[in-house]
Amino acid sequence: MKINFRFPTIAITLLGTGLAQSTNEPIRQVAIIGAGAAGSSAAHFLQQFAAEAGVHVNITVFEKTGRIGGRTRTINPFDDPAQRVEQGASIFVQANQILSNAMADFELPPSVRDADADPVLGIWDGDRFAFTIDQSAPSWWNTLKLVWHYGVTAPQRAQQLTAATITKFLRLYEPPFFPFSSLTQRAQELELVEATGVTGKEYLESNNVGAHYSHDLIQASTRVNYASNLANLHGLTTMVSLAAEGAIAVQGGNWQIFHEMVQRSGAQVLLDTAVVGIDKTSGGSSGQAQYTVQTTCGSTPGNPTTYPTTFDNIIMANPYQFSGISIGDGVLETPIEQITYVQLHVTIFTSSSPLSPLFFDLPESEKVPGMVLTTLGYGDTPASGVDGVGKAGFFSMSILGKATNPQTQQKEYVYKIFSPEVITPEFLSRLFGATVPSDFTGEGSLISWYTPHVFNSYPKTTPRVTFQDPIVGSGVYYTSGMESFISTMETNALMGKNVARLIVDEMQDNSIIKSRDGLAWEDRQSILG
Repeated sequence: MKINFRFPTIAITLLGTGLAQSTNEPIRQVAIIGAGAAGSSAAHFLQQFAAEAGVHVNITVFEKTGRIGGRTRTINPFDDPAQRVEQGASIFVQANQILSNAMADFELPPSVRDADADPVLGIWDGDRFAFTIDQSAPSWWNTLKLVWHYGVTAPQRAQQLTAATITKFLRLYEPPFFPFSSLTQRAQELELVEATGVTGKEYLESNNVGAHYSHDLIQASTRVNYASNLANLHGLTTMVSLAAEGAIAVQGGNWQIFHEMVQRSGAQVLLDTAVVGIDKTSGGSSGQAQYTVQTTCGSTPGNPTTYPTTFDNIIMANPYQFSGISIGDGVLETPIEQITYVQLHVTIFTSSSPLSPLFFDLPESEKVPGMVLTTLGYGDTPASGVDGVGKAGFFSMSILGKATNPQTQQKEYVYKIFSPEVITPEFLSRLFGATVPSDFTGEGSLISWYTPHVFNSYPKTTPRVTFQDPIVGSGVYYTSGMESFISTMETNALMGKNVARLIVDEMQDNSIIKSRDGLAWEDRQSILG
């Protein structure tokens, strides 16, 4: 049995600094592959933890795109840098400790809701609006309307279940549950496998949350957040979809959090540089494994080249199946599981026209809600339509606000649609009740600016009770095992922080052991207590 000795923080700091200097301990070379939430967080906390411990790291971040932030990204309506909207991960919540603290520490201002954004939210099942609510109305009025429609117990039980489940998860941030070398073990210890081992539908039913409320409001939440119906994802993801209290975002884009993390880490950052191979070497003077990486650069890369630095640690901070990395013999001691991701079509466009009430079977004089979430309709099953979208045909549709058309100097609506397949001109023609040309923005079109994008947005989180652990080789770490547990900006940042803590703890243990061997017997006994 391995026994890990832990000392008070100040003792570790002083001991680590003094002993590292006295033994000329080399600088630890760490490669981070991917500059999304996990990779950026790993760089940030690796530098912070190493400085606190008095050990030395040199961090190199490889990012195959030209930007930092991963699935957080903004785009500019009309290609105007002064106008910016979120295309990727749009919000986080105040309970997200890492992101909230980073936003405060980096003095990043919160975004303000666009005054032109319609506050009315409707849940549409493909035939009718099952429920609508005006988010600008007094909270007591909305509560009364909710209770009148769904009763008292279902919303109350859902809220209590969400709070209890999230409370369990938040223990993962603190000792003795942080850091963790086994996500599976922590999920079991925190009794979260009770939620991950069943579908959202089963989890809600077993906790006596009413079926009507679950079908409408909760399923609308899982569809907009994870493009999945309650029967197709596990209970923990379902609870995360409901934990939206105190939603916030960074003005100008959430990617700025991760950009600041990387910049403040002091890492060498190589953008437009894809890692295409990792090989294990014979090791340095310490006898520990070391690794070389092969990279290509630019959008049209040539033959791979071997990066000149040999690394002691590799952090793979992107989903392995999308990385294109060739793994050499001996690099992995644990296979990396390939999991299925949702392909989400995110379509953002501008128009001066409002949505047609007739598309939603409303009277022509009635206004369509500014945010339309969807659920399954009468006769639908969880597998109906493409990826279970049902007769609604899309997961959500919202007006983000307005943007100024530079040609007309008039403000136009900015629309955002989440769907399982490409949005066609025919669909938009029906949505607006007017013909949209095949090129979307041609002469006379009511669409003035149009940008589609496809994200491998999040895994299909079907029920499971085991998860990919972060340590996959000697000095090799993988962060995306967190994705099938909970997939959010915050949880990916948590896994990055966790890996950083594991590396520095291992460095401290090595420093203590090496330095202890050079001390007198009495001194060694004093250190070990």
